[in-house]
Amino acid sequence: MKATDLLEIAGEYGAPVYVYDAEKIKSQYKRLTEAFKVVPRLQLNYAVKALSNISILRLMNQLGSGLDTVSIQEVQLGLMAGFRPEDIIYTPNGVSLEEIEEAAGLGVRINIDNLSVLEQFGSKHPDIPVCIRINPHVMAGGNTNISVGHIDSKFGISIHQIPHLLRIVELTKMRINGIHMHTGSDILDIDVFLYASEILFETAKHFPNLDFIDFGSGFKVPYKAGDIQTNVEELGEKLGSRFNEFCREYGRDLTLAFEPGKFLVSEAGFFLARVNVVKQTTSTVFAGVDSGFNHLIRPMLYGSSHQIENLSNPEGKERYYSVVGYICETDTFGNNRRINEITEGDILCFRNAGAYCFTMASNYNSRYRPAEVLWMDGKAHLIRSRETFEDLIRNQTDTQELFSSIKARPTLK
Repeated sequence: MKATDLLEIAGEYGAPVYVYDAEKIKSQYKRLTEAFKVVPRLQLNYAVKALSNISILRLMNQLGSGLDTVSIQEVQLGLMAGFRPEDIIYTPNGVSLEEIEEAAGLGVRINIDNLSVLEQFGSKHPDIPVCIRINPHVMAGGNTNISVGHIDSKFGISIHQIPHLLRIVELTKMRINGIHMHTGSDILDIDVFLYASEILFETAKHFPNLDFIDFGSGFKVPYKAGDIQTNVEELGEKLGSRFNEFCREYGRDLTLAFEPGKFLVSEAGFFLARVNVVKQTTSTVFAGVDSGFNHLIRPMLYGSSHQIENLSNPEGKERYYSVVGYICETDTFGNNRRINEITEGDILCFRNAGAYCFTMASNYNSRYRPAEVLWMDGKAHLIRSRETFEDLIRNQTDTQELFSSIKARPTLK
């Protein structure tokens, strides 16, 4: 997308606004499938939690993707977007048995990461195939909040609990059709991922009726020029060859599955915000925008770095700014960033705003969530309207009658 396109979108739909480039999503999907073309049976299941707008899900369906879901609501969104139940895998954590049964009733594939729930589900529904999420005790890169395969993680069944797991399967007579792991986001070292994969292969040998092995995802994308990223081509070559070798040892071809989210949509996303105020202090120049961590929380929650550009003055002299929001707490998007000179009213663009950005937005400070726009076939398409005050109070109940009998507060004199 060009800067002029983004400025036109901000002019038409207002700011703040999220914009997604469909062509970038398509190219990332193609890049991943090309990297693993050596594998006869490859299944990409888009991680809905990264960006759950139903129009994005329909685009993924059009590309041939399946879905990775973590809640019954994401399952329902996937079905509404046109996905077949068998193309959706449901991988919850810490949910009730009733929710898992509800998902199973919809016909989606079930992935369980808890021995207790596995035993309960297997005892009641031995005929429903189940995938098992393993914790390989391997630390991925990135922030500890998004590294979920280490020994202290709440996710997955520990590899040290395999004997217990096998006893449950034997007693319940349930069928295990898949083995799964997810080490977390921002994989920096392919060799670490390959090491974890060997643990998964060893686990898979215990189960003779598998259909697939799911290696999760966590492929790192660049957030700035020169930033490190996962070399998916090298990973495809190495893991693909090893997977084919394992299938020969196993006795038949299995499906190699991934659940990419950030890799597919992060770089396709742009968040546009308008500058409300430029404020000079003794040591810092603040650019305050009409947004905050209610719209984009990743810099405050994870310490993530999003490249910030001034679309309104691309040729201006660079100066140092701390870009901050309008929330009543510290909500700094970037400290001392070199940005083309900013004046009030300018439109700033935050890059890599496709993954875990709008989906983590809130109404904190009673602010409205922004609009979302899909740039596709050279045109802007509104895929979510900006919220209004009516949206804010829609589910609040009218309690005026409750307080009608309470004596009015005395007027101060």
